[in-house]
Amino acid sequence: MAALDWRETLAELVAHRTVSSGDPALDCGNRAAIEALADRLDALGFDCVITPLAGRADKVNLVARLGDADRAAEAGLVFAGHMDTVPCDAEGWDSDPFTLSERGGRLYGLGSCDMKGFIALAAGVAAEYADTALAAPLTLLVSADEECGMDGARALLEAGVSPGRYCVIGEPTGLVPIRRHKGILMERIETLGASGHSSNPALGANAIDGMHLAIAALRALREELIERAPAIGYPVPHATLNLGAIAGGDNANRIPARCRLDVDLRFLPGMTIGALRDELRERVTAALAGHDCEVRFTELFEGTPAFETEADSRLVAACEALTGRSAEAVDFGTEGAFYNRLGMDSVILGPGDIRCAHQPNEHLDLDRIEPMQRILRGLVEQFCRSST
Repeated sequence: MAALDWRETLAELVAHRTVSSGDPALDCGNRAAIEALADRLDALGFDCVITPLAGRADKVNLVARLGDADRAAEAGLVFAGHMDTVPCDAEGWDSDPFTLSERGGRLYGLGSCDMKGFIALAAGVAAEYADTALAAPLTLLVSADEECGMDGARALLEAGVSPGRYCVIGEPTGLVPIRRHKGILMERIETLGASGHSSNPALGANAIDGMHLAIAALRALREELIERAPAIGYPVPHATLNLGAIAGGDNANRIPARCRLDVDLRFLPGMTIGALRDELRERVTAALAGHDCEVRFTELFEGTPAFETEADSRLVAACEALTGRSAEAVDFGTEGAFYNRLGMDSVILGPGDIRCAHQPNEHLDLDRIEPMQRILRGLVEQFCRSST
């Protein structure tokens, strides 16, 4: 049996800085980490294809396959994860975030939970089948830039080539299968007025006053969304609209000419990014009609669709049986909607805990390792070893 040491692999992946950030000073590529993983897999007989994102040679996707590629779209099984992490504040850690360390029954390191830990475990389990005849192909898919814009998944969708029929995405779910999650869009709203001396309001147009009207409209929309489409099964059973960051003005005795508000809207399956963005803009525009300020809108990023795999999917049933848990819904987003659009039934299922993701001292509990390996092996046996 071929072997790949998952813990050694995880240590190597954690050591690579693969931060995704809108701040160019923090943003890193993932190519070195992907090439290190591909080298390990290639030595075991995987067919590895590395594809860079358009205009970013240092950011790449990896497709590493065992078995007949011609059967992938009809029957193949994919283990999927993203190699990038969020930035970290090293001073908040009790150990080096780029060195895998063990203490108290946990493995600590940036990405250990979200989601290099799953990638290493999935690679280790897949490697066990490198010398085995497979009835359907087994593929490891590792994407770029999930944390900022899901650009790696978008590139795969644009290419239009499905790496498999069934896909397990190892985001941190605490070993609970997830078949539904919310979508997300983010929008920047700017009110543009005119500066002047604060002693006479007529000398300017107060952008903060204009934003006050915009916020009132957004709060009204938020309350309507709560009632519009309640959804059983989600931790927060309705769409949410968060007013996340605001900035305006520069001095108390000056009429502010500009104010900026960034918002985050998380929505349910059946709702669409385009319709919600249009409605948000229409509400704010109407609220400022007749006001001296202009309003400007900017997409902070394109948005991620809501995700849903049917409850009667063969993969959902298999994951429920192997975990002993019914599939659930979550409020955070993943690449699942993009992979479903490629023709894959997808389930979100990983060993990490979302409560420690994006936090100092991110970790993976050691007692999650063996159950995750057992689940992955069970899926390979059912989807790649069986001819049914």
